[in-house]
Parts: sequence; structure tokens; C-alpha cells
Amino acid sequence: MKAVFGLGNPGLNYALTRHNVGFQAIDLYRRLNRVSAKGRIEDGGLVYRDGDLLLVKPLSYMNESGPVVKAIRERYGIPLHDILIAHDDLDLPLGRMKVRPAGGPGSHKGVRSVLEALGTEDVGRLKIGIEVEGRSAPGVRFVLERFTPEEWERLLPVLERAVEAIGLFREEGLEAVMTRFNRPE
Repeated sequence: MKAVFGLGNPGLNYALTRHNVGFQAIDLYRRLNRVSAKGRIEDGGLVYRDGDLLLVKPLSYMNESGPVVKAIRERYGIPLHDILIAHDDLDLPLGRMKVRPAGGPGSHKGVRSVLEALGTEDVGRLKIGIEVEGRSAPGVRFVLERFTPEEWERLLPVLERAVEAIGLFREEGLEAVMTRFNRPE
């Protein structure tokens, strides 16, 4: 069993915001792979099952995602190397994606919550860039804004690549994902 946790905030007010690209990656994977729209609420997360893969959207607010990730990991006995956290990254430009096997949270409070709950930084990440050159809003406000139509045009190909990365993670693991998707574009 493997699990991909897409980080975001629940509710319609946040649905299309920059901070919710983790949710958006999960939703696009589900649509493109025809995973049932019927998820189950377990341990504070909306869980979709696709055979040996769990797709999880924590229903807590972003900064409190960790306990949900920990509870679902424990419920299903998922090893750390079989977990992938999909999230937005302000240090990556919009239109970029990076996969990492471990590391600190940087300024991302949702990732910090996950790492603290799991007690380790050795958790795979699927980082989706949201930084826009010349933005005027501070980071906290910026991540809660919606993408412009022009930004969506740049984001959609990255979300499609994220879906491919999730599929490869499922089939071959994180090392294969890093080899394929961390090449210069």
C-alpha cells in the first residue's frame, strides 16, 4: 500500500487557491484515472482508494495536516518510503515541479505539521511551484489567492506532470519519480 497526501484547505473558499495545489493534483489524478468520486472520511481525511494506492486530502486546515497524515499512515501500516506529500512551494516558480526524498519544511507550515507528526524529515515530497515573479502580496496572503487565467495556463501542465509522477510513484517508487521528473526542463 502506498499513499499520496495532497495538502490544502477544506471548503469552497479555498478550492482554487494557490495553497490548494496538493488537493488539485489529487483531484486531477482521480479524474484522469477514473477513481471513484466516492471517498471515505477516515481519521480526519477524505480517502480515495485505487487498488494499492490511497489518495488522501486532509480535511483539517493546512497547518494542522500532520495528525491526519500520521493517523492514516498508522491505520494502514504504510512505511515512510511509501508516502508522498504533494504541496505548493513558494520557492519554486509557477510552472515548475520538484520531487525530493526528504528535507525540512522551509516556510511551509503544512509540511512542518506533517514532519512534526511523523517525527522525521524522511518523507517524499512532490513540490508544485506557485511563485510568480513580481508579485506584490506577502506570502501568507498570496497563497490564499486564486490563480489568474494566465497562471492556470502555466499550472495545468505541471498538474498533469504531477499526475504522471503519482502514477510512477505507485508503480516504481520515489527513486524512479526523481530520476524522471527532476531532469532540467
